[in-house]
Amino acid sequence: MIQLPWPDIDTVLLDMDGTLLDLHFDNHFWLEHLPQRYAELHGISRQQAEDELLPLFHAHAGQLQWYCTDFWSRELKLSVRELKREVAHLIALRPDADTFLAALRAAGKRVVLITNAHRDSLSLKLERIELAPYFDRLISSHDYGFPKEDQQFWHALQADFGFDPARSLFIDDSLPILRSARQFGIAQLLAVRQPDSQKPPKDSEEFAAVEDYRELLP
Repeated sequence: MIQLPWPDIDTVLLDMDGTLLDLHFDNHFWLEHLPQRYAELHGISRQQAEDELLPLFHAHAGQLQWYCTDFWSRELKLSVRELKREVAHLIALRPDADTFLAALRAAGKRVVLITNAHRDSLSLKLERIELAPYFDRLISSHDYGFPKEDQQFWHALQADFGFDPARSLFIDDSLPILRSARQFGIAQLLAVRQPDSQKPPKDSEEFAAVEDYRELLP
């Protein structure tokens, strides 16, 4: 059981993909659907598609363009936005995430979505899952020009939103991003044990990890 010092937490910062939403959609899209459709659209084999795409993905991982649908549409000469719509039925809320969000609102916490997802991806997900009413703000790292892995993102967020890191909780499924948040001084940090419902649980290393949002209810 994770014990959080709720009286000492004013602001809750929440990632989206893998944290509130099942990461299965994103993993399926990038590792299965996109390579298949890329192969079809460019008249090559699925293996050739993967051989071309995977080195590109690795080269840009953790950088802002990795999360940018416009960048990948230009790079791959196809509409990432439209291809995502083809599998949008896979977008799903993680169990009890909405219960947790409702409890945060009822407890009077400031609640902010901070995602590396491009605004296109964010909009598509908000069409499928009604998340917006739970949040004071919905922020994409593209708004600031830096991904959450970069300290400049956190400085821009604080300048924009004015929160106290020492009285904040941040939940994310990415360990590099949690380490970046820790470096900035965010006091309460939680990883996610199983971001993708179709894959085994992850090792969250030095971070405590949430398995069931009901455990965290303030």
